[in-house]
Amino acid sequence: MTSAVPSVLEAIIEGVREDVGARRARLDLDHVIALAGAAPPALDAAAQLRAGDRVRVIAEVKRASPSKGELAGIPDPAALAARYAGGGASAVSVLTEQRRFRGSLADLDAVRAAVDIPVLRKDFIVEPYQVHEARAHGADLVLLIVAALDDATLAHLHRLITDYGMTALVEIHDEDELDRALAVGAEIIGVNARNLKTLAVDPQTVLRLLPQIRAARPRAVAVAESGIATIADVLAYAEAGADAVLVGEALVTGTDPAATVAQFASVPRAVRPGR
Repeated sequence: MTSAVPSVLEAIIEGVREDVGARRARLDLDHVIALAGAAPPALDAAAQLRAGDRVRVIAEVKRASPSKGELAGIPDPAALAARYAGGGASAVSVLTEQRRFRGSLADLDAVRAAVDIPVLRKDFIVEPYQVHEARAHGADLVLLIVAALDDATLAHLHRLITDYGMTALVEIHDEDELDRALAVGAEIIGVNARNLKTLAVDPQTVLRLLPQIRAARPRAVAVAESGIATIADVLAYAEAGADAVLVGEALVTGTDPAATVAQFASVPRAVRPGR
């Protein structure tokens, strides 16, 4: 019997759809598309994350989460992003979901204006309107969570992101989702250690799936997400095949985010054929 109680992911998406509807009522689709078309070209995030022999760090502007509640006030996301970039971050992730993560498109605007490295719109993207918004606000990367999308929607959103010159970070949690990510031609594949239905974190999920990405698509950029608090975590993920790590909580709750980014970015990547 299917539970009548929605999972955390389902509950978040329900709120996201309501918020998208409210924004669409204020700014219609044609206007957003016009703004997206007028935005400067997107940066090549895949090339940035693929380059070099060290783990690349995607540093996150994250005020809160469903699992931990409030994490940090972050009154000046631009200043935080600049510190990340100064520490050697290769990209900045900006939470734009409002209800559970306390993010906004204004945060994305502020970060985009503050750094010249790729910027990720991290949200629960379920409608094309959100992709147009992402480009209008200067995003280079857009998160697509396979668990939140059916095959047709995943393919459509991935194609729209690519058509804009942006890159999708396609997030997976198991082998079936990896197959679906590969099927749409994902260039950047993120493995999230956090179960989005229960919010439990299991690093073994990442350690199991990273080598499978490497085997299936050696040129893909493999990103480890969640469960990253220390350099030992980064070392373990790098050894399993991570090209990059996406880190939020450890940075926003720490005392010196730039130093932490620099430490994580010092970890060598594993040497693999085809690179």
